[in-house]
Order: sequence, then structure tokens, then C-alpha cells
Amino acid sequence: MHVFILRGNFETLDAYVPRLFDLGARGLEEKDGEVWAYFPDRVELPLPGNWQELPDEDWLEAWKRDLEPAVAGPFVVLAPWHEWRGDGLTLVIEPGMAFGTGHHETTRMALEALAAREPAGKRVLDVGTGSGILAIAAARLGAEALGVDTDASVIPVARENARRNGVAPEFRVGSVEAADPPYDVIVANLYAELHAELASAYARLLAPGGQALLTGVLAEREEVVARAMEAEGFVPQSRCRDGDWVLLSYQR
Repeated sequence: MHVFILRGNFETLDAYVPRLFDLGARGLEEKDGEVWAYFPDRVELPLPGNWQELPDEDWLEAWKRDLEPAVAGPFVVLAPWHEWRGDGLTLVIEPGMAFGTGHHETTRMALEALAAREPAGKRVLDVGTGSGILAIAAARLGAEALGVDTDASVIPVARENARRNGVAPEFRVGSVEAADPPYDVIVANLYAELHAELASAYARLLAPGGQALLTGVLAEREEVVARAMEAEGFVPQSRCRDGDWVLLSYQR
């Protein structure tokens, strides 16, 4: 089995994920600061990374075996083949075609922050929805949720993940322009410069008193977000850090 390993920050790796599948990857695995892309054959890739050869075994079964459930606040994030008999609000997410399985620090922080806002009965917007995990989590907590993503290929994945979880958040292709304000909560797992670019849109989309939960931000880049959000009149509420990553909460 051939594995192509990309190393870098979250925003760089996130941008490469759709291209890896287009180029023939059969599966992806998120690790600390890395994405491992599994290919049946070694191919020429126009991406920064290196190849590693694994023993000739059933790599998919090995990958499934090593992927553990992830706990984030009240949630337990499971793959479809996991069995779970413990406590927790389960989120069944198919890993692979879209980034966001609950195993990355930023996704876990976003799930915890979302649950802490008790979104039942509120309108929640998930910007850059990917696998749909945050919109699905909001719906599982009783919110009216919309997930948007500029990558059209992830929308069917998100809808299928929602179906697995017995909820029906709406998913649309696009970014903030695809949303219908006002929202009580915006949750976005993007990167610092994109949050800064979208700060004025967050202000437009949130109801007065609404909260923006922004992650995907490297700690060394958080000032980029802080300056843009405060320039739009947002009030900082809290900061959470996990490893190199932060989640910043603001109130309109």
C-alpha cells in the first residue's frame, strides 16, 4: 500500500483534501499536523509531501481498526463501523471524503463550544461545513441548522451523514452569501485570514447578541482574527486552546 503524507498547518491541509480524492486517494487519515492519503498505486502528485510504503495488508481494515471514537463535550463521534454502548450524544460521521471527523483539535473545540451555547430552538450557521459534523451536532441539540461550503462535492457527504444521525439540517453550496440571516450562532472551522475576510459578513448575519465561534486558527495567527472582529464591533467572550490551535468566541 502506498501512502502520501502531507505535513503542515490545518488550513493548508484542508485545502488539499478535495484534490487528493480527485487524484485517486481511497481514504484519508488525520494525524498530528499531517494528513495520510492512501493510494492503491503510486502516482505523480503536484503537492508537497512524501511517499511511504506500508506492508502489503488490508490497509482499509487496519485504518478502520486504528480509528477510535472521539469524545468532544457531550458528543461521541463515531464512524459507521463503530459500536458504542457508553454515555454521550452520538454523531455518526463517515470519515474520508470531507474533512471533519471529530479527531482534530479544532473540530473537538467547536463541538464543545457549540454544546455550551445550548442551541436548542436557535438558528445556527456552520460556515465551511465539510462533513457536516457541526451542523449535524447543532441539529442533534435541537437547533435549526444550515451548513454551507464552497466545495460542492462535500454537500452529498454532509447530507448522508445527517441522514445517518436522524436529523435534517439544510446544506447549501456557497459561503456566507448562501445564508439567510439572522442567526443566533455562527460556528466556523476555517483559518485566520479567512475569518478576518468574513468578519463583516459575520456581523451582518448574526442577530444582536448573537455569538460567533471561530476556530481553525493557529495560536500564532489569532491576532489577525481579533483585529478584524473587534473592528466590526464584536466583543470577545472567551478563548479556548488545544495544542497549537485556538477557538475564539465573540458576541455581536
